[in-house]
Amino acid sequence: MCGIVGIVGQSHVNQALYDALTTLQHRGQDAAGIVTCDHRIHQRKGTGLVRDVFRQHHMDRLRGRVGIGHIRYPTAGSGSSAEAQPFFTNSPYGIALAHNGNLVNARDLAQEVFRDDLRHLNTDSDSEILLNIFASELARHGRTRIDDEIVFNAVSEVHRRCTGGYAAIALILGYGIVAFRDPCAIRPICLGVRETHSGMEAMVASESAALDGLGFERVRDLAPGEAVILAPNGEVRSRRCATESRYSPCIFEYVYLARPDSIIDEASVYRTRLRMGETLAAQILAEWPDYDIDVVIPIPDTSRTACLPLADALGVKYRESFVKNRYIDRTFIMSGQVERSDSVRRKLNPIKREFEGRNVLLVDDSIVRGTTCRQIIEQAREAGARRVYFASAAPPVRYQNVYGIDMPVAGELIAFNRTEEEVAKAIRADRLFYQPLDGLLDAVRRENPNLREFDTSCFTGEYVTGGVSRHYLERIAIDRADHPSKDDPRSQIAVAAEDAEVPELHNHV
Repeated sequence: MCGIVGIVGQSHVNQALYDALTTLQHRGQDAAGIVTCDHRIHQRKGTGLVRDVFRQHHMDRLRGRVGIGHIRYPTAGSGSSAEAQPFFTNSPYGIALAHNGNLVNARDLAQEVFRDDLRHLNTDSDSEILLNIFASELARHGRTRIDDEIVFNAVSEVHRRCTGGYAAIALILGYGIVAFRDPCAIRPICLGVRETHSGMEAMVASESAALDGLGFERVRDLAPGEAVILAPNGEVRSRRCATESRYSPCIFEYVYLARPDSIIDEASVYRTRLRMGETLAAQILAEWPDYDIDVVIPIPDTSRTACLPLADALGVKYRESFVKNRYIDRTFIMSGQVERSDSVRRKLNPIKREFEGRNVLLVDDSIVRGTTCRQIIEQAREAGARRVYFASAAPPVRYQNVYGIDMPVAGELIAFNRTEEEVAKAIRADRLFYQPLDGLLDAVRRENPNLREFDTSCFTGEYVTGGVSRHYLERIAIDRADHPSKDDPRSQIAVAAEDAEVPELHNHV
């Protein structure tokens, strides 16, 4: 769930890239980077938030009218500073690439890159693999001078070789920017333009909110398997490069990942979340018509949008009863389970008088690991709540996500191999309500009826790209566990992943 941006402007784009990355900061807090070019490549990247990575003297050196940027949220690789993006290779032409997503066949591709393409990798990041495959295919199809046909053919080969969910933006020295989206359109990327007194400018970004903040008019989202070229003069050219494609965007973008002011695949994230609240309220009324809820309280910030219509439908008071420390990172995208646990009480503080003697319904966007909601429920009880009910605006998260969201280990997921009643007991809620999957899908489809299929793998265990084997899931469970050592008594996550029954897999190709 990284954030990516690329801009072709009529003046220096360094400040615009910086501003776009701050707009996309919610998509990653691990590292940030910018690459620009005039007659040569200029680069600055490092670990930390955008505001921490870039100082004035760094910005002064990022000269050029063409540039790309990236904010990192680690899903593959070690998360070290060496894996901050964009990545760069000087052969052929000079190419920098920023990538959001995850390649399912990265291990096989790494061997191919070394054995067949005769290229070396310096990190464990699948983004560097993607860069080298794209570069290798440009060299294979290219000549001394690059043209659109060479680029589109290279992207076609990327789609043929790579399996997974990905959106990528590449800067090619002296040519412009190339952006492309995986054949299932799992990870988001959109296109915008703006006209200045000096001429046309073009921009691509993970979310339309980044376009809005810079005054670009959103044109559309990239289609499945599509590549767009942003020429130095602001002209945009595009082509569908995948031989087979299907529209299956990630449903979790609407649940949690994206900003509410973004539009993804012609569906407003804000209005989708409003409808999620309405359908969740209908579910509660169907299960419990004689409810005794006194007040509905959102877990800030993402759940606020769904919580308002839910409270209205139930005819119950809505109260902002948790105060959030805005200087604490999003707990979902923190690097370790211990760090997530420690941050919850520093992140949220209850207003005790809003809880005392009341039956409260806490509403969150989803329940993933269960760490945050369990501690929040404890806080509500300590603040004096008589009963604490909990509602999730998303269905139970039971399976690994393999397309770029940090849900890799089944043993980390509170709903894995548990019934809803068992989850309620585990998080210590008096009662638990989940959004039905059909309700979630309907909330998005009512915004865009043309979206008939989604990547819902974290809810259903069905993987739209294919190529997801039991062996693959077992391997990433071990590779990405917070405590990978089997001999470490703290390694409960890795042990749970190995001991748990692997679910039946459904690959849809």
